[in-house]
Amino acid sequence: MVKEKLYTLIQSPIITEQTARLGENFKQIVFKVDLSANKREIKKAVEELFKVEVLGVTTSIVKGKRKRNRFGMYKKSNYKKAFVSISEDSEIQFEGIN
Repeated sequence: MVKEKLYTLIQSPIITEQTARLGENFKQIVFKVDLSANKREIKKAVEELFKVEVLGVTTSIVKGKRKRNRFGMYKKSNYKKAFVSISEDSEIQFEGIN
């Protein structure tokens, strides 16, 4: 896979309290990925970028919410979440990444 495609496929990690609990209990990391990405591409991208062993990938599409402000209604964009299960001896640290 082309290196540029790897960097555009995974957009950002989703770091919340719920995803932190997933990481502690089930060794899962949650990423915001491109809508056109499939599970095989996500697995390969995570393995090559973070040098970890991926056991499985689960994806879900989050529908954008409808919001309203003083100028009228608008809709936020849809995005895809990828729940990546990594092996017990693997670990990904996000503290030093900007």
